Amino acid sequence: MAPAPRLPPGLHFDPGFLRPPERAAIRAWLETLHPIREQRYPTSRPPPDGESQRWLLRPVWWIGGWQFACLDYYHPPHTHHRVVCAEPMPPILASVVARISARARAQFRGADLPAGWQLNTALVNFYGDWVHPDGRREDSARVGDHRDYEPGPVASISLGERALFQFVSQRREVVKQQWLGDGSLLLFGGGYWKDKVFHRVQRVEDTGLRFSHPRYGDLRFETRRVNLTFRYVPTDHLVRYRDLPPAARADVAPYVDALATHSPYWRGEQE
Repeated sequence: MAPAPRLPPGLHFDPGFLRPPERAAIRAWLETLHPIREQRYPTSRPPPDGESQRWLLRPVWWIGGWQFACLDYYHPPHTHHRVVCAEPMPPILASVVARISARARAQFRGADLPAGWQLNTALVNFYGDWVHPDGRREDSARVGDHRDYEPGPVASISLGERALFQFVSQRREVVKQQWLGDGSLLLFGGGYWKDKVFHRVQRVEDTGLRFSHPRYGDLRFETRRVNLTFRYVPTDHLVRYRDLPPAARADVAPYVDALATHSPYWRGEQE
């Protein structure tokens, strides 16, 4: 049997990265959040030709910088007015980020670790099922092929059920796959893993692990996995909510109102 082809460097996986006290503290912090559900496009302007308005698959929360879907995502050369300053990292995440950063700086050099790089934003994704009033369940525990365009290495921490994470080529052939378990760390960077291939979450197991269940109108969301993806957004690309152009500020105002209901930080941004 021929040996498997050697994969490019830039991929690091640690199945037991989170220490038990860290895992417990992060789960306790997650229980304090009130994730919001966003629509893909602004309600005040029609979607692009050929597209229709739709909800994002999952509730989300951001730390450090919020990338509202309706402002589009950070994607060079489109970098301005895309990332809105958000709540700072809580102490438990700051300490975890320090450990991740030490590993990244030991592994990446030169262009793979741009000047000023720091893991200053985090997307908190909630994976699970939408439960309708009639009991019908809609599985939203997946994410399609995409790339993360923020510069430098990206780190992913998983909690809860195992997820099948895959890197795929432009022809959508699986290059590498890995089950991400509770407390694991996936760190990737470099030209190949960031720029040449896509990644996706193909599915999430369901063995009965659950988080709290937020409600969205008549819908209830049952979370069975939470993922925190840490990235670097250059500080001059972060913008305060009040400094957004008027049209963009109007687009995200309903979301900020929802965030401000439970967050002193976002209430302060409205003043």
